[in-house]
Amino acid sequence: MKSNNHKTTQTNFHPVHLMYLVLLFLFACNSHTHDESTSEQHEHESTNTTSLSAEQMNAIGIRFSKLEKKQLTASLKANGILNVPNQNRATATALMGGVIKSILVQAGNNIHKGQTIATISNTSFVTMQEEFLSTSAKLAFAETEFKRQQELSAGNATALKNLQQAESEMKTLKARKVSLQKQLEMIGIQTASLTADNIQSVININSPINGAVRDIMVNIGSYVEANNPIADIIDNSQLHLDLFVYEKDLSKLREGQIIHFTLTNNPGKEYDAKIYAISNTFETNSKAIAIHAMVEGNKQGLIDGMSITAIVSLEKAMLDAVPSEAIVNYQGTDYIFIVAGAANADSHQHTADEHNHDGHTHEAEQPKPSASGKTMFERIPVRKGTSDVGYTEITPLKEIPQDAQIVSKGAFFILAKMTNTGEHEH
Repeated sequence: MKSNNHKTTQTNFHPVHLMYLVLLFLFACNSHTHDESTSEQHEHESTNTTSLSAEQMNAIGIRFSKLEKKQLTASLKANGILNVPNQNRATATALMGGVIKSILVQAGNNIHKGQTIATISNTSFVTMQEEFLSTSAKLAFAETEFKRQQELSAGNATALKNLQQAESEMKTLKARKVSLQKQLEMIGIQTASLTADNIQSVININSPINGAVRDIMVNIGSYVEANNPIADIIDNSQLHLDLFVYEKDLSKLREGQIIHFTLTNNPGKEYDAKIYAISNTFETNSKAIAIHAMVEGNKQGLIDGMSITAIVSLEKAMLDAVPSEAIVNYQGTDYIFIVAGAANADSHQHTADEHNHDGHTHEAEQPKPSASGKTMFERIPVRKGTSDVGYTEITPLKEIPQDAQIVSKGAFFILAKMTNTGEHEH
């Protein structure tokens, strides 16, 4: 069993680890002479420099390039919040007060416009229907009386005053009937089919929109006043996000741009949105400007009020960039390595043009070693920007020579020598 385990370990040995061991071996082999020890001691005077012999550089496969302009697809990172427009939010209310008799949905249920959410009862509903039927009967009689008075007046068989009284009574009853009819229809009672045999004591509270029930604010048996909320409904189909950017980035955005975003607390899934409006005012208590974008495609898992992190795709731009492999990270800071000091200046005449007319990159030639036979490297802190097509935008945080030779391949091993063979930062 032990033998099998040993074989498995050998099979899975990573090539990078093997190269690292070779590198350490070469470091050890090249440090036994007194002259080289003196040279190393000189290098140790700077915690940001180290040197390699030609043999070490060949073993690692060090390659060089220069800081060059590359056409990269830039992007802008911003934070925001998911939002549902007010026209896609609704509150179901009772137009008249009453006691909740039943609740037919639960929070989280998807419902359609007109679906019954709850029922409510009140004796005033019965009274209104009774009065409507009574007024309708009186109106029918008043209309008949008015026609009779018209006929009598035409034959001069009645006084004009009687006709006017009949007309006034008819109009008053007609107005009252129309008023009661509108009130009853507003609370869901259809008057066209209303008779003394089907008077209702319970009415339905229906959803005014399609959507999902967000909250129910009543209990069975509770009394609700007129116009008090009973349930909140939200239509997530029109979900959009409000993205907040600063003034300096505003010129980079336009309507129609695509935004890729993830939930701040669950970054595993990516969603898309398209900018449809850019605010022309600053947000309250900040210098941020709201960018409005409509969420597209699948909205599953997205809820009104969630915080998001977005990446806005921008136009391609010519940016200072190096091969992404040239950047290494140590203790939370990003670095590149350049050929340091005189060695870099001496090798200036020996480097190839890094960018030809067809847009392809050529590697720079090996730098000329110093008098000690070694090439000195300096570690330069940088700030990374956008990455694309194998290159990453950088901003050096320390000035570097215009034609500085940058280590494009093997930077990891130079960092390993610097940080693991006594040349630690203090």
